[in-house]
This record gives sequence, C-alpha cells and structure tokens, in this order.
Amino acid sequence: MPDSSSSSPIRLLALDLDGTIVGASNQIHPAVKRAIHAAQAQGVQVAIATGRMFRSALRFYQELELTLPLMAYQGALIQAPATANSAAKIHRHLTVPKLAARQLLDYFEQPQLQDQLSVHFYINDRLYLRQLNAESIEYSARSGIEATAVGDLRLLLGEADPAPTKILAISLDPAMIDNLLTSLRQQYPPEELYFTKSVATFFEAAHPQVNKGAALQYIAEQILQIRPEQVMCIGDNFNDLEMIQYAGVGVAMGNAPDAVKAVANWIAPDVEQQGAAAAIEQFILSKAEVEL
Repeated sequence: MPDSSSSSPIRLLALDLDGTIVGASNQIHPAVKRAIHAAQAQGVQVAIATGRMFRSALRFYQELELTLPLMAYQGALIQAPATANSAAKIHRHLTVPKLAARQLLDYFEQPQLQDQLSVHFYINDRLYLRQLNAESIEYSARSGIEATAVGDLRLLLGEADPAPTKILAISLDPAMIDNLLTSLRQQYPPEELYFTKSVATFFEAAHPQVNKGAALQYIAEQILQIRPEQVMCIGDNFNDLEMIQYAGVGVAMGNAPDAVKAVANWIAPDVEQQGAAAAIEQFILSKAEVEL
C-alpha cells in the first residue's frame, strides 16, 4: 500500500455504502453527508464503490450529487447514470461465465446445502431467485428493489440470455459462508472466478477481473488520470480489501473484521458513530484547513 504520509493531496474519495456510510437506518447520516459535501467543496471528487445493484445504489449517488461513474456489484459494473443532458454510459461490465454459473448452481443445490442457501442471480440490473423466503424478502426490502422468483435459475442461462453480473448466496449461518469460500476457492483459482463476502452471511461470486480495487484503479487512472497516492477510500468488509490496498489512504471502519483493519492505514470509528465523517475530517478537511 502507498505511504499515507505522502504530501500529495487527496483528489478522489471512494466510499463503500453498507457498513461504511450507510448504517442500520439504511440512510446516510447527516454528519457523514456534511463531511462528504465539505470534501467536494475542497475540489475532491467522490465515488461510490458498492456490492449493491446499480439501481439499489442509485438513490445514494443522487443524494450525494455525484458525477463520477458508479461502481456497483463489487466493481463488475461501472456505469454513469443518465442525466438530463446525457444518456447512461457503461464504462465496464464484466459478467460471470455461464458455465461457471451453472456449476455454482449445481454446488449450491446439493442436498446438504439447498435448503440453507438463498441463491440470487443479478442479470441486466435485475434480481432473480428460485423462490422468495424470509432472507430474500428482507434483502429485497433493504435494497429497495423487487425480486423475481423463477423456480429453476438454469432457465436464465440459455444461449441467447445475458450472463449474470453477480451471484449471491445468503445463509443465516456465517460458518457456512466461510466453508463455501474455502471450498470453492480450492476448486476455482483467482483467474477463473472472484469470490468474496460483503457481510458475514453473504457469499458473492463474480468475473475473475472484478474487485473494488480494480474498479477504483479504473476511475482514478483512466478517467481522472491521478495516482494511487491521491486516492482515499473507506470500507468495512472483505469486499473492500483490494481498494483499501490500492488507495494511498485506505481507511477501515471500526466495525470491520480484524483482517480488513490489518491492511488499512487508519481505523475509523464504527458506522453508527459516523466514522466516515471522522476519516474525511482527518485526511481531507483538516489538511485543507492547514493549507489555508
């Protein structure tokens, strides 16, 4: 990770949503919003990097009045929303190969797993699952999107159908999610599929080139043409590891797992204590005041 003591000013701030700037209320706390807007007033560009669907993250993007492309699905989809003056623009969209999607579905539907996992396919920014259950209904409500039950998810993997952007398996048992990660990482090397978890009960699979660090690198170097040491990011879970490692200033929330905190430059207070606002004050706003 680049040295956070570098004198290069922060020009890009990348923010995870859930567990970072969005807490139990499913809203951005006013103190965090004020800090983000203060950073923008200092000329810092702000971007969202989330595991959420594009359509689920869009309301936060609009609330913060952002202009950079939104990094959704762990960075599998990098898209600029439509505006009054321009159409939506997809910068990058990497999908799970259909063969791998079928193989994962076979794995999840083993007798000892099938009744304990809720499997979600994301296709064309829509959510599909085998059947609605308590976990999927709660997930859909928090995401603010409608889920479509289709029975056999294999019906969505025909030759003419688009491939899934992401596959999510939810279990109420965190140990089962850890076992899935261990087992499937033994079967699929990193160059074949990307596996992560965004919360303890979410197993996520994506294209092998997908992670938030790669998406953030694209925004920083291809769009803004800036260096990693001019980038700050804030995240709270294992799906944020790569972007924390990429950024010159990588911040982990106080509610992050210890393994995530271990790679960060700084540990912020918990999300319910508006830790993102404290991090922005520490690395952006206080430095701007010193320069003045």
